[in-house]
Amino acid sequence: MRHHRYLDDFAPGERFTTAGITLTEGQIIDFAMVYDPQPFHLDTHAAAQSPYGGLIASGFQTVALTFRLFIQTGIIAESSIGSPGIDELRWLAPVRPGDTLHAELEVLEVRPSRSKPDRGIVRMLYKTINQHGDTVASYIGNHLLKRAPTLTD
Repeated sequence: MRHHRYLDDFAPGERFTTAGITLTEGQIIDFAMVYDPQPFHLDTHAAAQSPYGGLIASGFQTVALTFRLFIQTGIIAESSIGSPGIDELRWLAPVRPGDTLHAELEVLEVRPSRSKPDRGIVRMLYKTINQHGDTVASYIGNHLLKRAPTLTD
């Protein structure tokens, strides 16, 4: 099987695990300053007084990093043509400075397009896991992928 995958190379139940990434306090604050400027993401003193008891990463940062970790595997580098969206996004536990996250994915469905036979959707359940084995976020990514080129193409 190719390292780079196209739509028909995926099967329901197939699983992938990514490499990990460790978030620093600076990365959390930098992201929050631009995209999610809430005190518990920006200010260590305000965060200490929050219900979280300390600085936490934006859920949007967690989702973006999770997606990045999968994209960096290169598996869909040749076939990805975007996405119609994500479903069932859940932020399940805080992500703190020093946490190391990785993604575990499961293929839920492979659906060729009825109207455009050169592509289709692969639905994948993403789980973001921290160094303690806790799932901190989950969502279903809908990947719009090309089908493999044929010899006549």
